[in-house]
Amino acid sequence: MALADSVPGVSGGTIAFLLGQYDNFINSLNDIIAGTMKQRKKAIHFLLQLMIGWIVGFILAVMILTSVFQQYIYQVSSLFLGFIVFSIPVVTREERKYFLGHGKNIIYMIGGIAIVVLITYLNTTATKQSSFDLIHLSVGTALYLFVVAMIAISAMVLPGISGSTLLLIFGLYVPVMNCIKSVLSFQLEALPPVILFGMGIVVGIVTVVKLVKIALERYRSQTVYSILGLMIGSLYAIVMGATTLEVPKEAMSISTFSIVFFAIGGIMIMGLQMLKKIQS
Repeated sequence: MALADSVPGVSGGTIAFLLGQYDNFINSLNDIIAGTMKQRKKAIHFLLQLMIGWIVGFILAVMILTSVFQQYIYQVSSLFLGFIVFSIPVVTREERKYFLGHGKNIIYMIGGIAIVVLITYLNTTATKQSSFDLIHLSVGTALYLFVVAMIAISAMVLPGISGSTLLLIFGLYVPVMNCIKSVLSFQLEALPPVILFGMGIVVGIVTVVKLVKIALERYRSQTVYSILGLMIGSLYAIVMGATTLEVPKEAMSISTFSIVFFAIGGIMIMGLQMLKKIQS
């Protein structure tokens, strides 16, 4: 989940979904916030195990992938295009009873696609600074960082577009990852933006998880159609991802697309499905 959350592409929620742990993940987050004492103890036990693995994976991702992402943007993007393309049939198969006979809800899928495409388009065409200075925070940048963190964590708990993809769309992926990497290297001048980003994440979780739980319980068909739309729309976001780097590059094209890394992404998704079968 941490590796998925750390780079634009598949969300950590998608990985939890593919491994059959998504409902447990959402219910545990909700129980921490509003559960009984017994439910909270059970949730803490589950989330503590998850957190240990997530922290280890995230540190490895930050230390390695921040440089790799910029230097090999097209290969990494191709990898996560493979993740998403091969994840789509998995999601539709696992949730087929909520797709079949609910064709009218396709409007929610179209809406999910439109949201991601529109945000990506506005971000890549707007006149804005190519890199945010998070070390010397202005009030406007601090507020922007906080709100984007709330939005990003909302995506991370959904099995659709990743929070890192949203950070990429909003132009904060590289600055945030660089700040986290600096803090891990004990450069404490980068600590305030990391703390602010963490506060946004906490507020986002408290605000969103309850809504996600309700949506999945009461409006699951509409929700899974929306998730599918977000996943499809994120393909466009990843293709355009190179344009939002600190030093912008051309959007991915046929010539820069890597079929090898695309295939590796697909193989990893199939591997996760095999792991799920072994667990069950």
